[in-house]
This record gives sequence, C-alpha cells and structure tokens, in this order.
Amino acid sequence: MQDTGLQRSEDLEQLCFWDIGMTACKYIFITGGVVSSLGKGLTSAAIGYLLETRGLKIAMLKFDPYLNVDPGTMNPFQHGEVYVTDDGGETDLDLGHYYRFTHSPLSKASNATSGQIYDTVIKRERKGDFLGKTVQVIPHVTDEIKSRIIACAKQENDTQVVLVEIGGTVGDIESLPFLEAIRQFRYERPKDCIFLHLTYVPYLKAAGEVKTKPTQHSVQILREIGIIPDMILCRCDNTLSDEIKAKISMFCSVPQEAVIDERDVAVSIYEVPVDLHRQHTDDMICRMLDLHTPPATLVKWNKMLENVLHPKDGKIRIGVVGKYMNHQDAYKSVFEALYHAAAAANVGLEICRFESDRINDIAAAEQMIQGCDGYLVPGGFGERGWEGMLCAAQYCRTRQIPYFGICFGMHVLIVEFARNVLGLKGANSTEIDLNTQHPVISMLSEQQNVVNMGGTMRLGAYPCDLIEGSLAFQAYGKKLISERHRHRYEFNNQYKDAFEQKGILFSGRLDQGTLCEISEIKGHPWMLGVQFHPEFKSKPLDPHPLFREFIKATCYAANRSR
Repeated sequence: MQDTGLQRSEDLEQLCFWDIGMTACKYIFITGGVVSSLGKGLTSAAIGYLLETRGLKIAMLKFDPYLNVDPGTMNPFQHGEVYVTDDGGETDLDLGHYYRFTHSPLSKASNATSGQIYDTVIKRERKGDFLGKTVQVIPHVTDEIKSRIIACAKQENDTQVVLVEIGGTVGDIESLPFLEAIRQFRYERPKDCIFLHLTYVPYLKAAGEVKTKPTQHSVQILREIGIIPDMILCRCDNTLSDEIKAKISMFCSVPQEAVIDERDVAVSIYEVPVDLHRQHTDDMICRMLDLHTPPATLVKWNKMLENVLHPKDGKIRIGVVGKYMNHQDAYKSVFEALYHAAAAANVGLEICRFESDRINDIAAAEQMIQGCDGYLVPGGFGERGWEGMLCAAQYCRTRQIPYFGICFGMHVLIVEFARNVLGLKGANSTEIDLNTQHPVISMLSEQQNVVNMGGTMRLGAYPCDLIEGSLAFQAYGKKLISERHRHRYEFNNQYKDAFEQKGILFSGRLDQGTLCEISEIKGHPWMLGVQFHPEFKSKPLDPHPLFREFIKATCYAANRSR
C-alpha cells in the first residue's frame, strides 16, 4: 500500500478530521446480505458510473474478508479471475467492473483483504510500533482498515466521492472487523457517509408470494452492529410492488423511495445503471450527501446499450476454448471485452464455451468446436487441457479461421506452430514439460529462483514497441503501447530465426527489451497471440483495439462463409 503520510493508530483522532484537500470527501459504503453473489461489485460500479456522469470525481475500494493476502494463488474455480492493475496488484475481479464502468483510479490501494490487514498489523507489532500496547481487533485492526479507506481516497487529488464495497455477507464472522470499521468511520464523519445495503427478495412459487423476511433479518443484523442503512437495494426477479416496498420501508426504517428494486436484467449487465437511474438512485444519493451536481447524462451509454440489445448487422459465434469454463467468472473480463467489441461493430454475439480437456486430438477438435466464426484461447496455468488448446489452434491455422490467443493462448499458438510447421517434434513449454527437447516457451530468467508463489510473476503494465504494418499496429494505430501482464513464461528467443523463416511475425516486443509480446502468422486472415492481458483494459464505450479487430476479422470471415 502507498504511504499516506499519516500515522495510524496513534493519531486516529487527527485522521478523523482529515479529508481530501480542504473539502470534505464523501463516502458510500455498500454491504450485502441474505446470500452471496448478489452483485455488489456490479451495483457499486453502476452507481459509480452514474455519479461520474453527474461530474463527480470518484474512487472505488473493495474489501475482501478472506485471509489470503491477495487472490493471486487462488483457484479460478473458487474465486473467478484475478484482475491486474497497472502497478502490479493482483486483485478481486470486481475491480474489473470498476474499470469497465468508471474512470476511478485503480491500484493496489483499491483492494485490501483481511490477510493484508492482519499482515500489516502483525508486522507493525513485531517492529514495536505499538509501544508495548496489547494489540487488538479494536482499535488496531479497525484503524488499519480506516487508513486504507483514506489511502484509496488519496490516490488522486480532488476526489469527491469514495465508494467502498464490503465483501462477503452480513452475518459472516470474517466481515465483522470491516463492518465495525465503517461504523466508526461514519461516527467520525456523520455528514459525509451513507450506507447502502444490497439484499435478496425471493419469490416463492409454492406460496405465490414475494418474501421480505430475509431482508428484514439482514438489516436487523446490521443494526445490531450499529449500522443503519440509508438505502436498500433489492435483488429480485421482477419489479417490486409499492406494497412490498412499503413493508420493507416500515420494518427496516428507511424511506420508501429509498427502497430500490434491482431486478435481474434481461440481456446485459450494462442495463443496471439505466435501471438504477430510472428509479432516481443517483438523485437520492446526491441529496443524502448534499452533493449539488447537474443531472446524469446517459446518451452514449444508451446508444451502446441499444447496439447490445438490438444489433443491426447480424450475429457471430465466438468459441472460447479454455480450462475453467465451468466457472462463469473465471474469464469474466475476456467475455466482457468480446461483448464490448461486438457492440461497437453493431453485431450480435454468441459465446460458445468449450472445455479444452475434453479435446484429445485434431479429429475431436473438428467435431466438437466446429461451427464458430472465430476462436479465442484465454489465459491459464498448468497441463490440464493443454493438448486440447493446441488442437484448437491447429484447427484455426489450417482452416484460416480467426484466432486470438491471450497469454497462455499465445504459448499455445507458438507450440502448435513449432510442432506442425517447424517440425520440432515434442516442442513444448517448460511449464508443461520441463524436459522437452525444444523449449520454445520457457521461464522468464527473473522467475527461475522464485520460491514464494504469491505476487511474484511479471505483474502490471509494461511498454511494448510495435512493428509498423503489422496487425497489431493496425489495431492500435501507434508504435508504443502499454499493457498489463501476469505470467512467468515467455517465448524462447533462441528459436526466433526459425519461426520468422517459416512465417511468424513477432510484431510486438518489450520496449527496450527482448521479451516477445505479440506474435502473428503471416498469410493468415487473423491469427494473433499476445503475452499480456488486453481484456483488463476494455470498456463498453471504448473497446480494446485488439478485441475490436478480432471481432472485425470474425465478422468478415462469417460473411465470407455465408
């Protein structure tokens, strides 16, 4: 975490009266109840977007209650994707929502876990920073949590509103220190903070009724902690009646107008801000925080959403061949980046998911994954499903079908080309086969002596120099770019000449370095692999250039085949 220039526990009484510059910053705390996976991150991002359209400068912070220091070593089946920031932070996937919806600064200061909090407090205790005091959850852990909120607000000057999402579900023991910390934070700034609580209002088919009791109990738990929500957002199947809202209002002590139904969206998550704005959510928040701003303008957003909901130029199918397809959030940013590019092209998009470990050979690939207009192989780690991805790459190369390989997917492109074009029998990545005779993909030199796994890959933004005239250069329209990395293995430059002689163009290289960043196959309509993760920098109103060009190539291939 960046040094805020402030002491923590010893000077909290001074910290309580400090804010951005000389003007009080406002704080919105978002909690969740009843069940997990309600969409607090998406809700927070949507509210952030609405506030930005009113001219406010925001920052966003996610607190995660698990004891891992970060999600970097967690299995994607448990946690979903790991989002990476420019400064190398491995963070919760909700930061991807923050990036896609807002212009909030995102860094290591934008995400904190219980593991980070406790690690910091214990290290300070070991150094003697507490001068012999008994170290406790209150005040030492809660003070550290509050200092992280201030650090997030200080990432940029003149931040006006900070949105803080509390991970987990109210009632979980893991979340209690965070809830206590934000209770204290509001006590210290009563005019500058509000609480938003997201709950679930189920419809019971057997009874034929919508039930508010889970929401009542969730709010009751919050009130026992000392937190009284200012607004309740209700996840539900359909719009709630005034009668149901009145009941929630009465039992939860919030005005009826502040009971917002957040119904399941019909097609796209990008409907959420429009739905919240329709119910005057941003108006109420600004009124509660005494923020005087112009009304929100959603013209560009609505135009993008119209393309998503009612595309005018047909439909394409993209096959994603990966190893974590059974978890809907494992490739969240990849899927969203595809939707962004499709919306920009005004085409409908169907994503077909293929588990790579079910593909055993090229014949199986031809049978199982056929019928798509383009294919993408995303990132991943380890041997499982590797051969299936190689078959997918061979299928695309030999049949002139657009292919986009991201990180692990670029390694797949390189190894398949080495085996089947260069004739290097048994060529492989040393991640898959440490003893391969032809290690065309090998470990980064700085990674070879790494012992600790967490936070030790090549992480964050690095500059990349492009070759003019390449597919990559045509996409970006400039020679120098910056993209975010998360990997340990790279192309082995000892094989560079052999690949180039057979038709590989290494169109992007680490600026002033030797790392191959982008590889393309000459003579193919569009077959490109990148070492970095472009999906992390795509927005619905500003699709990533490579995804945009991949979709264009796919549309062309689809029209040609028809």
